[in-house]
Amino acid sequence: MKVVVLIKQTFDTEAKITLDVQGKINKEGVSLIMNPYDEFAVEEALRIKEKNKGEVTVVSMGEEKAQDVLRQALAMGVDKAVLINPALEEIDEYTTATILARAVAGMEYDLILCGWRAIDDGSAQVAGRVAEILGLPMVNMVTKLEVNDGKALATREIEGGSEVVEVPLPAVITAQKGLNEPRYPSMKGIMQAKKKPMNKLGLRDLGLDESQVAPKVRALSYFLPSPRAAGKIIPGEPPEAAAALVKALREEARII
Repeated sequence: MKVVVLIKQTFDTEAKITLDVQGKINKEGVSLIMNPYDEFAVEEALRIKEKNKGEVTVVSMGEEKAQDVLRQALAMGVDKAVLINPALEEIDEYTTATILARAVAGMEYDLILCGWRAIDDGSAQVAGRVAEILGLPMVNMVTKLEVNDGKALATREIEGGSEVVEVPLPAVITAQKGLNEPRYPSMKGIMQAKKKPMNKLGLRDLGLDESQVAPKVRALSYFLPSPRAAGKIIPGEPPEAAAALVKALREEARII
């Protein structure tokens, strides 16, 4: 079985976000990691490979530094990696999905896995768009997955519970927290990762040009949330303090 996993390099969850002089997100000095939901997808692909034999390929779109997360996946046990650097000034979910779908379309695959959303933009659009472009069924936010006899049996989260969905392969499955516990790369895996193939592509290699992947949406501006105001202590004895608290909640906080 051949599994393709789409992964993304994102800001560390503990990174402090700032804006540069041009009002854009400042990436300098920020630690970058593999999107945590994509880690679940990589781990699930490796478990499927170990059970059914086959091959796992990871695909990511980004700049040269994105190869760090690809190397991490290779160290975990993935067989091959593909890095697509479109060298574009602006991208959106349409751009990303179009490029990834074109790359995957040229591969042999039985299953496509990815995280259900990225922790930086949180749009949760790319997987669905890729599935639509490739004409594949998709199951979202999966917490349990069984693959047998050309079918995938997936348990997914829904509001107030869960449901079990069966789809024919190939299909797109997105991983939710709880699907598995991602493994840590071993020293042996890290050393072996240096020898595993990583194919680097540009737009022309995929038969695309900038006009075909021009973003449909552009961010006009970025701003940071207002800092939280300091707490206020109401002094005095219970009756008077309670009255002052109610007044503050009504006139200052305006929540009652």
